[in-house]
Amino acid sequence: MRKNKTTHMMAGIFIILFAAVFLVLTGRFIYIQATGEVNNISLEEWAEQKRTSSYSIRAERGKIYDKNGMVLAYDRPTYRVYAVIDETYTDDPDKPRHVEDPEETSKKLATIMDVEPGVLVEAFQSGMDKERFQVEFGNPGKHLTQKEKEEIEALKLPGIYFEEEPMRYYPNGVFASHIIGFARETDVETEDGIKTEVQGIAGMENEMDGLLRGKDGYISYQRDLYNTRLLDPKEIIKAPEDGDDVYLTLDQKIQTLLDEALTTVDAEYNPERMTGIVMHAKTGEVLAMSTRPSYNPNNPSNVENWYNDVVSTPIEPGSTVKMFTWAAAIQEGVYNGGEGFMSGTYKVNEKISPIPDHNKGEGWGTISFDEGFARSSNVAASKLVWEKIGTEKFLEYLQAFDFDKPTGIDLPGEIAGEILYNWPLEKLTAAFGQGSTVTPIQMMKAATAIANDGKMLQPYVIGKIIDSTTGEILEKKEPTVVSEPISAETAKQVRGLLQDVVEKDYGTGKVFRLEDYSIGGKTGTAEIPNPNGGGYLNGRSELLFSFLGMAPIEDPELIIYVSVQQPELELSEYGSKPVSFIVKNVMENSLHYLNITPEEEEGTSIEKIKAPELVGKSTAQSVKVLQEKNLKVTVVGNGEKITDANIEPGEKMLPNKHVILITDKPSMPNIMGWSKREVVQFADMLELQLESTGNGYVVMQGIAQDTPIKQGDYLGVEFLPPNEEKKPLEDPNEDEKEQQDDENNTNE
Repeated sequence: MRKNKTTHMMAGIFIILFAAVFLVLTGRFIYIQATGEVNNISLEEWAEQKRTSSYSIRAERGKIYDKNGMVLAYDRPTYRVYAVIDETYTDDPDKPRHVEDPEETSKKLATIMDVEPGVLVEAFQSGMDKERFQVEFGNPGKHLTQKEKEEIEALKLPGIYFEEEPMRYYPNGVFASHIIGFARETDVETEDGIKTEVQGIAGMENEMDGLLRGKDGYISYQRDLYNTRLLDPKEIIKAPEDGDDVYLTLDQKIQTLLDEALTTVDAEYNPERMTGIVMHAKTGEVLAMSTRPSYNPNNPSNVENWYNDVVSTPIEPGSTVKMFTWAAAIQEGVYNGGEGFMSGTYKVNEKISPIPDHNKGEGWGTISFDEGFARSSNVAASKLVWEKIGTEKFLEYLQAFDFDKPTGIDLPGEIAGEILYNWPLEKLTAAFGQGSTVTPIQMMKAATAIANDGKMLQPYVIGKIIDSTTGEILEKKEPTVVSEPISAETAKQVRGLLQDVVEKDYGTGKVFRLEDYSIGGKTGTAEIPNPNGGGYLNGRSELLFSFLGMAPIEDPELIIYVSVQQPELELSEYGSKPVSFIVKNVMENSLHYLNITPEEEEGTSIEKIKAPELVGKSTAQSVKVLQEKNLKVTVVGNGEKITDANIEPGEKMLPNKHVILITDKPSMPNIMGWSKREVVQFADMLELQLESTGNGYVVMQGIAQDTPIKQGDYLGVEFLPPNEEKKPLEDPNEDEKEQQDDENNTNE
């Protein structure tokens, strides 16, 4: 009886437990059926997610152009290769869709991907061990070119697929790299996990990243277990919004001239640093800007200098500042250029250290203030500030030229210089560029007031922003006058003084004379503060050599600043030699490229020739007309009609001018002996991709004579000076040596 009682009791307990579990499970099933949720997760949404494939559609990053529409940065399509190793992906054994033989596949891929087969086999094995659906091959499998992709496709390997990926590409390599900057693939954390996207890292790529990047789109559809679309896939497509295009004020031709000149000097003199900037005198547009050391944005590794020194590295400028000291004196009405003063040394009182002229304080006896400017006299500058202008009024002029604030240029990382003006000696040395610091872009901004009849312009690099889809101009910059620190009369008088620096026999800038144009400017030889403290560095090469000038000086079109820091000079060489090499090559060729009419020599009586209408005319007749006018003619091709020429109808020309005629069937002419200006004109008319080395005249052309040519063809050209094989830059003339002996004795 007891046993039966126990059995009945246990049975009852089990029945109660079973009923409870049954009720709980039934209730749970009823709840799930009623609500469609498990742990607050919608089963319908979960199922929808499981059978829905979704892929992002990359937005194309906006392009960066120069002012003439030459592409400086764009997304170049590349490909990432991957391999499907899951056998279930194959539904027809006769047409395999997965990799069947990893070792054989690895051997064939390795020859094209330039990698050891074992590396690929290891990737396959790792994927199979982890039972993955597909495998990738790391860096060797990324950024494949179109040619490499096609070579792999030709192997017809089952299970090998590609995904297109954009790679930011800079077709000009080391070209204004500190302005353009670079962008690269970066892993970014999003709501959907880690995502790889191209992101601006430096320069304009970083500054305008938000506009250039755009917004990705996506596509989603429902599919089965094998990733095949359902009959009703419920496809949703959101189109990407491509990034906007940015047009810079840079001119590719002028930028190339600057970059090539800096590269030549860099190879010859190995300076610590160099900067160069060319600006349109009437607009404030930066046409070229470069810094050395530089880097290639396509492969920014082992970069020595990330900073754009033109805007980010304040320097003691030296005597280039004197043009603003003289401008202040003239504007204030206290300047008499013919007034004499005793050069050599200037001592205000016993408490202030004497100011020496740069020729070890020897001076040149009693000279006028005009001559003092051409000779770059520190004494003249100091006397003007202390005795004529007044130190407090001079500070107001320094501030009026905006030397106490950033320029506001549309480039990242701008740092303004500092006006040191606390002690009497600092107030004197500020007159000739010692102690106080400025950046090259601050100097250029201030110089626009002198070049532009007193109107100081805002420098800028971004010309306009364009909607890449519609072509609509979203933003366009116009020249902006920020202030007028001096009058037009003062500016004109200062330009005359700048011309004397170059034209007068005693001027410090004789070596900067141009062949076809007048140029004015101010030389600078500044001491470099010792980074370890204790004054300045010592040594004839331990200086910053610079030039700030403008041309044509009567009505400037271009302003240029160039600095070369600590070049390795031979005993017979002088600091202005590498600087003048850059300035002359860039300015002479840039002014010709911009079709600025060369100036006639004084007293010339040669009658100019009026250019006839040539485009559309008969080739034979055009050549006859030009040769009758004693003009040198080169006909490009053997076509019957003229399609372009390097002269405009009505243009006034001197006899013996070289006229280049493009026919409707162009072929490569013999350009041996042509000047760089002629080659640039020729390449520009046919829109050839020109790459040149050296300076002087053509000694090698990359396209053989009579070869048919078309727009976009690559033309390599090598230049050398006349009657010279490869050798160092030309030595200065004897009169230049005499001037440079003075210049290099001390801070000038």
